[in-house]
Amino acid sequence: MKAEAARESIHALTLPRLRELLAEAGHPAYRGAQVLEWVYEKRVDDFEVMTNLPAGFRLWLNERFVFHVLEPVRVQGAEDTTRKYLFRLGDGALVESVLIPASPALYGEASDRRTLCVSTQVGCAYGCKFCASGLDGWSRNLTAGEIVGQILRIEKLSGERVSNLVFMGMGEPLSNFKNLLIALEILNAPWGVGIGARRITISTSGLAPQIRELAEQPMQVRLAVSLHGARDEVRQTIMPVNRKYPLAELLAACEYYVGIKKQRITFEYILIRDVNDSIEDAEALVLAAQRVDAKVNCIPYNVVEGLDWIRPEEERQDAFMAVLKRAKVNATIRREKGHDIAAACGQLRRQTLPEVAASS
Repeated sequence: MKAEAARESIHALTLPRLRELLAEAGHPAYRGAQVLEWVYEKRVDDFEVMTNLPAGFRLWLNERFVFHVLEPVRVQGAEDTTRKYLFRLGDGALVESVLIPASPALYGEASDRRTLCVSTQVGCAYGCKFCASGLDGWSRNLTAGEIVGQILRIEKLSGERVSNLVFMGMGEPLSNFKNLLIALEILNAPWGVGIGARRITISTSGLAPQIRELAEQPMQVRLAVSLHGARDEVRQTIMPVNRKYPLAELLAACEYYVGIKKQRITFEYILIRDVNDSIEDAEALVLAAQRVDAKVNCIPYNVVEGLDWIRPEEERQDAFMAVLKRAKVNATIRREKGHDIAAACGQLRRQTLPEVAASS
């Protein structure tokens, strides 16, 4: 039997790719759909239980592929019922994912909306000055199977189906573009997890070339741009990526995306006191949002241990929002979820603890 490290994760294979591999090995291509029905509809993690498949074929599957099941190390529950999961990957690396309940004010008490914030990298290389994810640097990209595995594992642990995905966890999704696209196909497809494309949002710190490339993909996923500054002199002090892709280039890429996809994008904007929360900043944000008809999601800064940034007082937040409202920009202010367990926006971070006690 091949060593586990040499076997491919079954969760990293699209149906077309699995069919190719089956054909190369002399197996009927139709077996691919049967295998993935067990994996995604019946949610098994053992080839031996796939009882409608011949014994010899199950043996071949076990020799060729592996179920890389993420190991839950810690589960934390917030007062608002947000849950943060810390997973250990096969090489010992740790990543975090966050399951966010529906807001009763927006969706009603009976809503079954469950949004999962997914990570795409171990750490982050982009070094946004206000964000915890990059404090300890970047280690590696997650595989497509590890991305998909977060959804499968959390659904099993929570007993709840995820209805929406936001790629806003650890890492820059568009710098792991190849694995991201594979994962998106698996998560969206009817033979896979089956989450609608318009219920999937990809966030980026502003990688302009990849935004253009994402626009050319057929899947109608949504795009959220972590703007956090609408003037170059402000944005580049807190987001180093702005030096490579300044606002003019970023906004042009956003226009390209909107022109092809014919859908509204979102500007995420973390409000940091005395950094990007002035009236002048609000006026610049109005111009940027109007240029691409973007929705603006303002988020008062969430405290990160080890960083000195401060959130603006509510009066200052209100004054900022008033500028956007007067200009008729579609804008909301999002009070944090999961702040008490460091699961709010910008608080997920790379961890390298050798051992973490499991809890629930």
